[in-house]
Amino acid sequence: MLPEYNRVKGIHPGAILKRELSKRKLKSIVLAKSIGEHPQTINAITKERRGINPKLSIKLGSYFNTESDYFMLLQATYEVSHTLEFQISDNNNLKEKFRTSIFWDTEIERIDLKKNKRYVIQRILERGNKKEIKELIKIYGSAVIKKEIDKIDDSFIPNFNRNVEKYFLNAV
Repeated sequence: MLPEYNRVKGIHPGAILKRELSKRKLKSIVLAKSIGEHPQTINAITKERRGINPKLSIKLGSYFNTESDYFMLLQATYEVSHTLEFQISDNNNLKEKFRTSIFWDTEIERIDLKKNKRYVIQRILERGNKKEIKELIKIYGSAVIKKEIDKIDDSFIPNFNRNVEKYFLNAV
């Protein structure tokens, strides 16, 4: 049985397909023949070198007795998360975006936006100005920031709560 979509979204559909084939002790060539697809296509997908298209998602959904858009949804969420990761790593020149005084206790050049996401979000919401908060939203997106805000223990700096309320709770 395939894993619930919400538990695996953001993972390449080929990884899920490979795991399912392994669990069923099924070779990709057998699957390919069963659904009328080229074996090279299934092989490339399980090696995460190729994505799923709508027609293949329907075929796989039918074969695995799941929703026809299951694999297509996995593909879409994988592409979005992959794009966000690229966008975050591409935006790692913090000196141009934020005042160095916000990160007084560390070298701003050494901050990794992916690894230190919660730290960066908390600092900017505590000490950032309007321009810096808008830049933070450009880098991570509102949905990611909201998730991280929920994980941040209460900040003792009043601006944090004010900025959360202003930019994320009362935003239209």
